[in-house]
Amino acid sequence: MDHTTDAFIEVTASTLNEAFTLAAQSVVDITLDRDAIEEKEQRTLTVSAQDLRYLLFDWLEEVNYQIITEGFSIARFSLEISKNFLYRLNATAYGEPINLKKHHFKIEIKAPTFHMMEIKQNGGVTMRFLMDL
Repeated sequence: MDHTTDAFIEVTASTLNEAFTLAAQSVVDITLDRDAIEEKEQRTLTVSAQDLRYLLFDWLEEVNYQIITEGFSIARFSLEISKNFLYRLNATAYGEPINLKKHHFKIEIKAPTFHMMEIKQNGGVTMRFLMDL
């Protein structure tokens, strides 16, 4: 759902890895035309947190940082989530440097928020979160 200052996103998936992948793709889709991005480079991204909500927040923040601050447009993600003492997400992001004309820059995401964030796991995964635009 779009709003002038927020984007409320809902993701449904069969696994946690798939849900976190779709969440990251939604960040790219809000900002750029993902279909126009070529997989010319890859970057390793890692985040860890004490629980899934913090992991989601940190993951969304990392993806947004790669796009807005690092200028890296991302076409695809490959990721794996593990848990020992902390949750850890290891990902590879495939993309290329941002070209504002080619990638059709849409809007800048300021940050993810914890407001209205929820993660439910019942035979599948449903995540809802709000991005401040």
